[in-house]
Amino acid sequence: MPTVVLEQVSRHYCMGSVPVPALQDVSLSIAANCFTVLCGPSGSGKTTLLNLIAALDRPDHGSVTIAGQPLAALSDDALSDFRARHIGFIFQNFNLLPVLSARENIEYPLLLAGVSAPARRARCRELLAAVGLADKGGHLPGQLSGGQRQRVAIARALALRPPLVLADEPTANLDSQTGAAIIALMRQMQQEHAVSFVFSSHDAQLLAAADESVLICDGRIQGTQRACDGEAA
Repeated sequence: MPTVVLEQVSRHYCMGSVPVPALQDVSLSIAANCFTVLCGPSGSGKTTLLNLIAALDRPDHGSVTIAGQPLAALSDDALSDFRARHIGFIFQNFNLLPVLSARENIEYPLLLAGVSAPARRARCRELLAAVGLADKGGHLPGQLSGGQRQRVAIARALALRPPLVLADEPTANLDSQTGAAIIALMRQMQQEHAVSFVFSSHDAQLLAAADESVLICDGRIQGTQRACDGEAA
C-alpha cells in the first residue's frame, strides 16, 4: 500500500479578492519505505503540496490519503491527533525547544503521546545512539552544532515510529559537508526504520540520493524520475 496518495488535488489562495492557484489537479502516489524529493522553482507549489501531505492544510478539491487514512474523513481534532502519531517533521531551522536538552526534545512527542517513562527513556537512548549522539543527550540545542541539532531533529521525527517523515529544505542551513552527512543519516534512518521520507528541496545532493524526484512547476506535476529503474514519467 502506498504511504501517500493524492487524487486530483487542487488548492488556491486569495490575494486580496483574486484567487491564485497554488496546485492544480495534482495526482501523486508515494510508495512505502521510499526516499522522495519534491523539487521545482520558487512558487511552483511544492511547499503547498508538502503542507497537504503533512495534514497541515486541506485541499479545495480532490482527496489526500496518508497511511491508508483518507484525511477528509477526519475532524480537525482527529486530524491533529493523526498527524502527531503518523507523521514526523524535520524543519529547516531545526525547531528544537531551546530550554530542553537533546534527550528531552526527542522525548517530548513521546510524553505528549502518553508513552510510559521507562519506554520513553529506552526510546531516547536508542535514537540518540542511532544518530551518533549517545554522549550529547544532556546538551541544550545552543551547545550543539547545526549538524548535531539536525540529528536531534531527525531522532525526534522518528520517536513515535511514524510511517512518514516530512522535511522542508532540511539541509538549507548546513554547509555542503554537513549536509551530505545529514543526507546519509536520513537515508540510513529511512532504510533501517522502514519509513517513507518526503522532502521539499533544491539541494542537488539530496536529489542525487532520492529514490524518486517529483518536478513541480506552476502548480502541476511536470514529471517524475525514479532512480531505482532510471525511468522518467
